[in-house]
Amino acid sequence: MPEPRNYQTEAVVIKKTKLGEADTILTFMTPRLGKTQGFGKSLRKTTSRMAGHLELLTHSTVAFAKGRNIDTITGAQTIHAFLPLKEDLWLTACGVYVAELVNHFASEHQENEPLFYLLVETLSRLSDGEDPAFALRYFEIHLLDTSGYRPQLRECVVCHSPLEPQVNFFSPAAGGLFCPSCRDRQGFGQEVSLNAQKVLRYLQGNAYAAAARIRLENDLAREVEALLAQLLRYHLEREVRSAAWLDTLRDQMAQFGPKPKTPEMPETSAD
Repeated sequence: MPEPRNYQTEAVVIKKTKLGEADTILTFMTPRLGKTQGFGKSLRKTTSRMAGHLELLTHSTVAFAKGRNIDTITGAQTIHAFLPLKEDLWLTACGVYVAELVNHFASEHQENEPLFYLLVETLSRLSDGEDPAFALRYFEIHLLDTSGYRPQLRECVVCHSPLEPQVNFFSPAAGGLFCPSCRDRQGFGQEVSLNAQKVLRYLQGNAYAAAARIRLENDLAREVEALLAQLLRYHLEREVRSAAWLDTLRDQMAQFGPKPKTPEMPETSAD
């Protein structure tokens, strides 16, 4: 029996690319179809009835008609617009960062329900007023899990002995943490504080509600952020463009206060 020509799915818009005068190619993350694309005809016209349901970082039900090279979007209905996220520049930047990572780590047409729901839950947390930095750290470490890159944090990746409660060492290429003895033999590795190890393990091993009870001092938060950023860059083999945008905004907020000057949104994520 042939596959139906028309179908629909839950989807989150993770990228938009202009095509011609008014058309758009949209990239979606879906629960069962993985990452997929759709052609939005005349979507950028002011008369488009679907445009509001297909904004970047919007969770919608989307209808498609199968095409030869790319499926055509025939309808859309918003499930969650995440409006608070879009009305605050810092939260918008956080959402764009999350979407870019999902776009890079998700596989085309390969089911990954855990990653889809991690994306939706993270956008919800950002929109609902959860601490953005903590929500991103939780997202990053579980993104690695759902993408098959779970870092080893409890035993040495070299000798496989349980890690002692002490300063240990980290290497993205090795896949996680290793002990001082193996570091002496390997001759490489970045020092990781005991508290940073505890935080990473707690994030990795607990549901968000439990993990969110911990509070991080600034230095510890930045150490954890830097370690996860190294892992992400290593597995992607590229820089994350929206991470630089976040850094720019953070610098402006430190200098000018909570309402930074609006920089240009990264081209790869903008409409």
